[in-house]
Amino acid sequence: MQFSAKPRLRRAEVPGYLLEHHGMTVAKATLAKLASVGGGPVMQYHGRIPLYPVTDLDQWAAARLSGPVPNTSAREARSCG
Repeated sequence: MQFSAKPRLRRAEVPGYLLEHHGMTVAKATLAKLASVGGGPVMQYHGRIPLYPVTDLDQWAAARLSGPVPNTSAREARSCG
């Protein structure tokens, strides 16, 4: 599927985009839940259809990643404080 030509994606397309471009697995149901409670990527609506701008998906995915760590101990130390 060619995502880069589309400036916005429907919710069903977002999991494939995030997996292909960022290696992240996020379920469509998770996106729906986050759209309700907050914490997900920003959306725009066309009528009642949520559309996710690709640039905002990229920013959201980057924000969910940790910084680089040399080993698992460093990851645990950074998450504790």
